[in-house]
Amino acid sequence: MREVRPFEPWFFILFGLFHLHRVWGLLDRESYAAFWLGVLTERGVFYWTLMAALGGMCLLALALFFRCFRERCWWRWVYLFGGGYVLFDLFAIAADLPFWHRLLTAMFDTAAWYWNWLWSAFVVLGAACLLLGICLLRQRRRV
Repeated sequence: MREVRPFEPWFFILFGLFHLHRVWGLLDRESYAAFWLGVLTERGVFYWTLMAALGGMCLLALALFFRCFRERCWWRWVYLFGGGYVLFDLFAIAADLPFWHRLLTAMFDTAAWYWNWLWSAFVVLGAACLLLGICLLRQRRRV
């Protein structure tokens, strides 16, 4: 059995909980979009704290992926692809890249036909991350 490092379950649990908050977007499109567009536009303390937390977790996860590469744990590939995506997303938002700004504007278009599909996919992703984190936590505690 491969060793689950202490950080790993919590990485998935926290990202799972973060993505699950998007249920709010399914329940109340307008306030959800207004909140997140406001956060992205205002770039206050909450924004920078969230950027630092998400970015820091992804950097730690990527370091763990490369450090433990020979162990070949399937869930660590999430660190490479998911963490890499999140770091790019955070960079694109912070750098205010025009194409990323257009993408975010489209994502938060409350009248879009794809709204429920998009945010439901994030909720499902969050549930999967949370369940994986719980499974890894249980596996770690058994050893």
